[in-house]
Amino acid sequence: MPTAVALTAALGLALSGCGTAATEAGRDADPRASAGAGGHGGAVRSAVRRLAAQGDAPGAAVLIRREGGGTRFIASGVADVRTGRRIHRSDHFRAGSLTKTVIAAVALRLTAQGRLGLDDPVEEHLPGLVRGHGNDGRNITVRQLMNHTSGLFDYTEDPVLARQLSAAADRTRTPASLVRTALTHRPYFAPGVKWRYSNTNYVLLGMVVQQVTGRSYADEARREVLGPLRLHGTSFPGTRTTLPAPHGRAYTRDSGARGSEARGDGARRDVTDLNPSYAGAAGELVSTLDDLSHLLSGLLRGTVVPRAELRQMRDTSASDGQYGMGLFPVRLSCGVTLWGHNGEINGSYALAVATPDGRHTLAYRLNSTAASGLAAETSLLEAEFCPPR
Repeated sequence: MPTAVALTAALGLALSGCGTAATEAGRDADPRASAGAGGHGGAVRSAVRRLAAQGDAPGAAVLIRREGGGTRFIASGVADVRTGRRIHRSDHFRAGSLTKTVIAAVALRLTAQGRLGLDDPVEEHLPGLVRGHGNDGRNITVRQLMNHTSGLFDYTEDPVLARQLSAAADRTRTPASLVRTALTHRPYFAPGVKWRYSNTNYVLLGMVVQQVTGRSYADEARREVLGPLRLHGTSFPGTRTTLPAPHGRAYTRDSGARGSEARGDGARRDVTDLNPSYAGAAGELVSTLDDLSHLLSGLLRGTVVPRAELRQMRDTSASDGQYGMGLFPVRLSCGVTLWGHNGEINGSYALAVATPDGRHTLAYRLNSTAASGLAAETSLLEAEFCPPR
C-alpha cells in the first residue's frame, strides 16, 4: 500500500531499539473482547501481537466494526511502560496524516457548495505566496494539492528545519513558515506531471480553507466533519502539547549509531507531549479508534461528502492508482480493495480503512513511531477482510 510520508522526519528523530519485543511487557486483551471474530479471530489477535513486535511498540490495538456483526476491540502489550497500564479502547492518540482525510473532506464540501473550485489556481486564494525557486502558485491547482501532483517539495525533508525542530521540538511553527521552508527548494517536477506525496500540499490546503471561509481549517473541520459525524474524541490541538484524557504514552527511540533505525538499538524515549504545529493541516489530528472508524464509515457512506465529491476522493487516475484525495486504496491479495489512510507522527502510528460501502471498518494503532508497510499489517487486513480459504 502507499506509504504516507511520516511527519517524524521534521523532528529528525531516528528510530531504534534494543532488547526483547515490547509486547512481552503485557498480555493480550481479554479474549472475550473479540467474541464474534469467527475463524479469523485468532489470526487477527496474532497479527496485533506481531504488529507491536515489528513496530518496536510497547503496545498495539485494533477496533473492528461490521454492520450486523458487532464491534471487536483487541489490544496487546501496554500503554505505559512505566506503570504497565493497558491500552484502553477510549484512549486518545495522535493520528498524524489521517488529518489529511478530514481536510480533504472539508475542501470537497466547499467545492460542493460552490465556494471552492478544484481547478482554482492556488494563486487565486493565496496571492503571491507560492513563488520562487521554480515554484509558481499560478500553475498549481487546488486539485493538485489534494492529490499530491503539485510537485512541491515536502518541508519535512528540509535538513535545516529538521535540526531546528530536533533542538526545540516545543517551538510553534506557523503554516506560512512551513510553506516558506518548502519554497526554498525547487519543485520535484512540474505541476501535474507526476505524483509524489508531500505534506506541504495539505498545509497549503489548510490555508486555502481559511482564506475561503474566514475560519481556521480546524474550526471549519469541526463544523463540517467532526460535528456531523459526532466525532467527540477527535480534536485539532493547535499548539497544545498534551493529549486529552484518557491516554497512554507515546514512544520513540533515540538515534544511536548509523543504521540504528533499522536495528532498533537506541533507548526508548517518551514523546507523548509535543507541539504539533509543525504538522498543522498535514498531521496534527488527535483521535480515538472509535472516531477513526466512524470517520471512514461516514465518509464512504456519503454522510459528509456528497457522492460526486466522494468519487473525486477515490479518483486515483492522476497517481497511477496510488492516491485519491485524502484517501488511498489498499488492495489485498484476495481481490478486496479497501479505502483509507495511515498516519505517523512522533510516537504514534495509525491506519484506518473500510470497505467501499463503509459497512466494514478497521482502525489500528501503535504507541511508537513505526514505518508503515509492516508485514503484520498486511496479515491483519487479510485476516479480517479476506474470506477464509
